[in-house]
Amino acid sequence: MQDEDRKSLIKVRLEHAEECLQSAKELEQSEDYRGSANRSYYAIFHSMRAVLANDGVDMRKHSGVIAEFRKRYIKTGKLDTQLSDIISILFDARTGSDYNDFYLISKKEVKDQIENAQSFVESVKGYLKEENLI
Repeated sequence: MQDEDRKSLIKVRLEHAEECLQSAKELEQSEDYRGSANRSYYAIFHSMRAVLANDGVDMRKHSGVIAEFRKRYIKTGKLDTQLSDIISILFDARTGSDYNDFYLISKKEVKDQIENAQSFVESVKGYLKEENLI
């Protein structure tokens, strides 16, 4: 993949992440906490895919994206280990809210998720800027 194509893909994926983050905020305001949890997770998911695009790596399974992101960027120290915790927390909430009929998530938990997603997206953007990829 050419550098310009890779940068375009990174940009599109980051835009998707930011759209998901905005949706999470709007859903939280309308008290759709399950929907907000879903969108918060997808904000970080698309951020991870944006970073991995630089390596020419993409997977359709969430577990593969998460494993590769952790291996290439967290375990190597390129990105903060705290991001790994955010991935786990948001993934668990998204899975619960999407697949567990009796899953409950509070307004406070949703607010925390949005803050975590915002922090995650900003960390990824900062890294990509440092690397002159955006």
